[in-house]
Formats: sequence, structure tokens, C-alpha cells
Amino acid sequence: MTTFATDTATVFSRELRPVLRDPFSVIFSMLQPLLFLALFAPLLPDTDGGSALQWFVPGIVVMSCLFGTSATGSNLLFEIQTGSHERMLVSPLSRPALIVGRALKEIVPMFAQAVLIVLVTIPFGFELHVGGALVALAILALFCVGLGSLSYTLALAARNTEWMFWAVQQTLLFPLLLLAGILLPIDEAPEWLRVASHLNPLTYVVDAERALFNGELVSATVGYGLLAAAAVGVLGLWIGTKAIRRASA
Repeated sequence: MTTFATDTATVFSRELRPVLRDPFSVIFSMLQPLLFLALFAPLLPDTDGGSALQWFVPGIVVMSCLFGTSATGSNLLFEIQTGSHERMLVSPLSRPALIVGRALKEIVPMFAQAVLIVLVTIPFGFELHVGGALVALAILALFCVGLGSLSYTLALAARNTEWMFWAVQQTLLFPLLLLAGILLPIDEAPEWLRVASHLNPLTYVVDAERALFNGELVSATVGYGLLAAAAVGVLGLWIGTKAIRRASA
């Protein structure tokens, strides 16, 4: 266990170093969520609880995580093409640590992006509840770890056909986003669309983020979101670990 923790910390440090050297990449990856924020938020009516930003901003935070983390497997594809990944496989690092360390790295840009989005929206009326926001980010971190692991797994599966990675990623990305009700509420949608939304684990994460960012620390909504994020995290790490072991066999 000590060796695994050390190896995971080594991989985490290695993966995080380029992000710290080039923080602009984190900011650049936020352009699309910020555009959605600027173009959609003015169209939303204020809710009974106040500004529509209280409903919309948590969804944009999740969107930023979804966009960035689901595409992170492209970094592994680049390492596979340059031979860097093969050099990692012949190192004495444990195979699970190779995927866990990479996945944990996804938490750092997610936190940075969330803080920037919140700071940008506070002057426009978004009310921040610090305690709820911290719990929300912790739940989102679990989801990021799982999603990052699945993205790396997809990269390993598409190592010889790079276009396949982007085809699958883009095909899954927007249905997940729309069915989770990030941009528009699903409450008045047709029955089949609401059923599909309930089958989407991201829906429960988004609902929990909205509740927590609005100061609702203990509720069934938060509990379901935590369970969904934890399920994605565990499933992603399990699948990613099996994939990295097969790739190094």
C-alpha cells in the first residue's frame, strides 16, 4: 500500500507539472463554458429564490469539469504516439498508480476553473455559500476522477485510431450534458426524455451541485449526487486499472 501511494504521488506530480507550468491551458479550456454562461444566462428568467445564476452557475461548473476531464485522454494519446507512455510502462511504477495518479490530477484544474467561474459571476448577482460550495467541489472531484479514468481508458482503446477517441468523446459528451439539464430544465420535457435523464448519473451530480451551491448541505438530493459521483469514480478507476494492466501485459 505504501508503494502504491508513493507511485500514485509520483504519477500525480508528473502529470500536474505541465499544468502548473502552463496555467493558461486551464483558463483556455474555460472559454466554452464561459461563452455558454454569457449567452444563456441572460435568457433565463429569475427564479423564486432570486437570480437565475443560482441555478445556472453550478451547472456551468459541472460543464467545465465535463468538457475538460472527458478530453484529458488526448494527453495520453500524445504520449502513446511519442513513446513516452511505453517508457512509463517499463518503469517499476505499479500499474494501478499509472491510472489513479493521472485521474487525481484532474481535480486540480477542476478546482481552479470552478473558482474562476464563481469569481466572475459574483459581481453579477451570484450568491456564494462557501460551506456548500466546498462540499460540492468534493463531490465533483469524485466524479472527475472517474470520468478522467474513463477518458484514459478510451485513449488506450483508441491508441491506433486517434479519430475514434474524439468520435466517441463527442458522441457521448453532448447527450450527457443536455440530459443532465445543465443548460435547460428537464422538468417540462416529454416523458421519454425525463426517463433518459433519470438514467444519466450526471443528472444527480448536477442537482446536488445546485443544492449545495445554494447552501443546502443535507438533503436527499445531495445524497443521490454523492452516490452517483462515487459510483462513477469507483467504476472509472476499476475499468481504467484493468485497461492499463491489459495495455502493459
